Amino acid sequence: MTASETAPSIPIFDGHNDTILDLAATGRSFYERSGTGHIDRVRAAEGGLAGGFFAVFVPNHEPAKEASRKVVEGIGRGLDGVPLMNEHGPTLAYAQQFTIAAVAKLLRIEAGEGAAVAMDEQLGFEMPQNPLSFVQSATELEENIERGEFSAILHFEGAEMIDEHLNALETFHAAGMRSLGIVWSRSNIFAHGVPFQYPQSPDTGPGLTDLGKELVDGCNELGIMIDLSHLNEKGFWDVAARSTAPLAATHSNAHALCPSTRNLTDKQLDAIADSDGIVGVNFNCAFLRPDGARDSNTPLEVVADHVDYLVEKLGIERVALGSDFDGAQMPDDLADCARLPNLVAVLRARGYDDDALRKIGYRNWLRVLETTWGM
Repeated sequence: MTASETAPSIPIFDGHNDTILDLAATGRSFYERSGTGHIDRVRAAEGGLAGGFFAVFVPNHEPAKEASRKVVEGIGRGLDGVPLMNEHGPTLAYAQQFTIAAVAKLLRIEAGEGAAVAMDEQLGFEMPQNPLSFVQSATELEENIERGEFSAILHFEGAEMIDEHLNALETFHAAGMRSLGIVWSRSNIFAHGVPFQYPQSPDTGPGLTDLGKELVDGCNELGIMIDLSHLNEKGFWDVAARSTAPLAATHSNAHALCPSTRNLTDKQLDAIADSDGIVGVNFNCAFLRPDGARDSNTPLEVVADHVDYLVEKLGIERVALGSDFDGAQMPDDLADCARLPNLVAVLRARGYDDDALRKIGYRNWLRVLETTWGM
């Protein structure tokens, strides 16, 4: 029996996960079923997860915060003696060394690090020849999805590792980085991140700096997708006015349904539609629920409400999924990627046919990536 004969019929390519950092913090293997975290290769095969944007986020180096300490210890080898923080957050030296170590972690996963137990023994069917493929083109991604192979796109969540001359932007692009969030929810030399607040507008402060505008130009020239998910509203409009690529928010929701600063207003959604861009629906309970509560007892109908709203505002060709797996609190019925068919079933019950589900599941990402990357 093959994977294609047993896997769910709708492949899902996911707009955002923090799995690299979770693997580093917990020490679990990507290739073995785990009782912790949200993504591993076994559960991905069971849930029809075809891959996703694997984020590198540089945590604040604050040993008092246990989660940050474990991530830094698990992935940030070679940081002894490196200045760690400045007024903007992580220093360039710390951010670059941490990022290099995180990218190396992804490369080691691609090479089979931790694959001590054969996939077919865990799953009951034969896995594809390449359990994970680090992809850098839309064509390669599409071919992998058709073959049933798992794909990872390298994404940087926050540009703290990019220097003011943008030399590192070119270097990391050459190393395979294809998606960049200018900020996480903190400020850096390029822009101001939106804080986590509820209920509040995302209009929380200044937008892009002059260096940030140069960074947008650099991403456009190289064909790097710019992720707007953690930018505040003024930063969003600065990117919208300058970028020549489709506007993309990889893991955000509708502010009209959940008035968190991390969600997008109707005006922002109109701009994304005008650019023929995309929004990946975030599964984080606090960005889904009308009350903003961090409560895993959140029905999947609430996720579907955001899908419906975004489809109404953007059109079916501009809505995707951006789970935030391994980085946020999930609804109980989406407790890990193996449960993605639960969401597909809810959407199907709301009238989404196979064509619409495939657009939301992966085809819309393919369209935006092909337009942005030029391949």
